[in-house]
Amino acid sequence: MKQYLEKLTEGKSLTECEMENAAQELFTKDLTDSEIASFLTGLKSKGETTEEVSGLVKAIRNHALPFTKKIPNVLDNCGTGGDGSKSFNVSTTSAFVIAGAGIMVAKHGNRSVSSKTGSADVLEELGVRLDISPDMTEEILAENGIAFLFAPHVHPKLKQIMKVRRDLKIPTIFNLIGPLTNPVQLDYQLLGIYRRDLLEKFAHVLAKLGRKRAIVINGAGGMDEASLAGDNEIVQVIEDEITRYTLHPDEMGFQVYDNCEIRGGDARDNAAILMEVLKGEKGAYRDTVLLNAGIGIFTAGKADSIHAGIALAAESIDSGSALLKLKNLISISNRLNKAVG
Repeated sequence: MKQYLEKLTEGKSLTECEMENAAQELFTKDLTDSEIASFLTGLKSKGETTEEVSGLVKAIRNHALPFTKKIPNVLDNCGTGGDGSKSFNVSTTSAFVIAGAGIMVAKHGNRSVSSKTGSADVLEELGVRLDISPDMTEEILAENGIAFLFAPHVHPKLKQIMKVRRDLKIPTIFNLIGPLTNPVQLDYQLLGIYRRDLLEKFAHVLAKLGRKRAIVINGAGGMDEASLAGDNEIVQVIEDEITRYTLHPDEMGFQVYDNCEIRGGDARDNAAILMEVLKGEKGAYRDTVLLNAGIGIFTAGKADSIHAGIALAAESIDSGSALLKLKNLISISNRLNKAVG
């Protein structure tokens, strides 16, 4: 670790291989909190490169609980958080809509970090079991087409690093890479990020990680989701070809809403909003989900345009398919957990 710390102190970047080796030491050696903090702050002050992000993500995935089955055509739609918007759980709600449209979704997430309610908080409130083994998760994914991976459960070796992050009280590389560390081998990814300046960097990371198709998005107002408030900046990866463009909600036929119109609350409030959307209630919450789910459906190649993806998202909700995916996830996760308990 000393050689990597010295290199970072000199303002030099690590290669992808060096970053993997450094991360290996983070997870397997008895490092002090000070050494870990120095490593994280050294990266932050220098500025993380695409190679460093890719190397760290690969190391984290290698040390996650093992997911051995290769299920084809799986998508994750997860944001980094950190946008300060206090919105409801947009990506979690959208995940069920995407799954209801016939796309496999391995939803990776955590409890609240920067908002009142994280994906794990709202799903737990709805009755989904979080303490599920990799084998169970793969069984749920195969049976239901959507499963949830609780980040602290599938990444047990990150515990000390998470403690150091909390003590530092400043954003580090770990505030950005959570969505990239899904231990399921993904073909598709919709990644929301709160920093517009990192869109292309993270698109290149997703290409290096082998995604067939991916979209990185920063919404109007700096949201880590697509927003109905104005221009959304998108960087698209399709078979390693990277394209950048802007998407405004009125191009997709949506009314413009301020971001304050989609604010959420605690886990109970957000669970109620999620259920209202999946049951078909109209308004800003539904339209935000339709836009985000439509982008996700397009990302997975199920639709040949975002507009067509939005139509499939509406059908997923209105047919009851999205709500059924949630009900099945609740019942199957509890059944499997009870069977081993």
